[in-house]
Amino acid sequence: MVGDYVVIALYIAGMIGIGWVGLRLARTRSDYLVAGRRLGWFMYSGTMSAVVLGGASTIGGVGLGYAHGISGAWLVLTIGLGILALHAFFARRLVKLRVHTVSEMLDLRYGGSSTVIAGVVMWGYTLMLTVTSTLSFATVFHVLFGVSSAVGIAVGGSIVVLYSVLGGMWSITLTDIAQFVIKTIGILLVLLPMSLVAVGGPDGLAQRVPPDFLDFTSIGGATIATYVLTYGFGLLIGQDIWQRVFTARSPRVATGGGLVSGAYCLVYGFAGALIGTAAKVLYPDLGNADDAFATIVSDLLPTGVRGLVLAAALSALMSTSSGALIACSTVTTTDVLGRLRGRPADIRTNRITTLVLGLLAIVVAMAVDDVVSALTVAYNILVGGLLVAILGGLVWKRGTRAGALASMAVGSVVVIVSMAVHGLLANEPIYYGLGASLVCYAVVSLLTPRTDPVVLARWDERLNGADAEPANA
Repeated sequence: MVGDYVVIALYIAGMIGIGWVGLRLARTRSDYLVAGRRLGWFMYSGTMSAVVLGGASTIGGVGLGYAHGISGAWLVLTIGLGILALHAFFARRLVKLRVHTVSEMLDLRYGGSSTVIAGVVMWGYTLMLTVTSTLSFATVFHVLFGVSSAVGIAVGGSIVVLYSVLGGMWSITLTDIAQFVIKTIGILLVLLPMSLVAVGGPDGLAQRVPPDFLDFTSIGGATIATYVLTYGFGLLIGQDIWQRVFTARSPRVATGGGLVSGAYCLVYGFAGALIGTAAKVLYPDLGNADDAFATIVSDLLPTGVRGLVLAAALSALMSTSSGALIACSTVTTTDVLGRLRGRPADIRTNRITTLVLGLLAIVVAMAVDDVVSALTVAYNILVGGLLVAILGGLVWKRGTRAGALASMAVGSVVVIVSMAVHGLLANEPIYYGLGASLVCYAVVSLLTPRTDPVVLARWDERLNGADAEPANA
């Protein structure tokens, strides 16, 4: 695997080098947090695709294809549908608001400080997303070098922390573009066609798998609905996703680039499912479906090419991990430290915070073994507790601060209680939480005085393009 090691070494060196380039570009807080809001459609589309298509979409997507056939694409398809919905209906408004966090948007829309719950939930969600992405490095580095999980987490996590601390969103954007290109070549242009050739093409694949592997809904309606609610709706309101929206140069760039990104996610979802289905034909007796990706890459591809595809998997992990890390850092410096200090954090504070949170994520990833449950809890509370208040504020002028607070509090409590009763991984908590949140938001908003006209006027000014920060801030 000497050739593979060379490819991986060049990839890692490239990521660190790009981090140094980002250091020269990140001169202001706006540069560090949202890349100066200067991205064009190609960079915007590439970085959005990179951040949402992580290890779960790549290694996990192939594993779902191995277990369920073509219907295993649904996990990534719901991600793509969420990105399409976000950019078709909300991205233009988000760009015009010129904020840095979801909590800032809630404060602007409802008036006052209405976002303690939102800030706490978003911080926990982004931290756990960083931890799960960092934990995934263990698999790839074990395949590459046979090292222990702790070493793999430390190496992969350290690389991400290094380039994220150096240039913030500029470093992450530039590395994401490189990772997007590598991922496209490695997964779509190399692994997918070679997997299909190995099983005799599409016709050979169809003849060698059980009939239900070609059924688009065989994974189950309940599973598909849960994916839509958890991941599709979660992408509509996640800080890590919104922060990428804020990097767009204009509302038009965000809409066009985001729709392209959503379409790319749909293609990527089907590709992963087909690769997993081909792996089922070639290696029918794997003990763990998640081993399908590493197995087909190791056995099917020649040296050098194998390194490229493994670099593509590493790219998927790094893009998601770095995006979650900068989102967690932004929530910390803006919604926590910024409120305590009474002024925005400077770029030095942002760098220190990113470093501390990155090291914390590495330590937590080494210490826990049930991060999936922890991430499920974060996603359930995020969607069940915050979705209604956030989307309601964007589409319903009658929504009030009291309604938003009641919605967030009741939705979060209902989700937590439901998980305690039905189990952390049950489907019921998300449904119960959303239902309770929606009822509380509507009822309390209608029973309380309308939002102050001054607050709504300022909100409308932002939506009409009033600048929230000087161009050289």
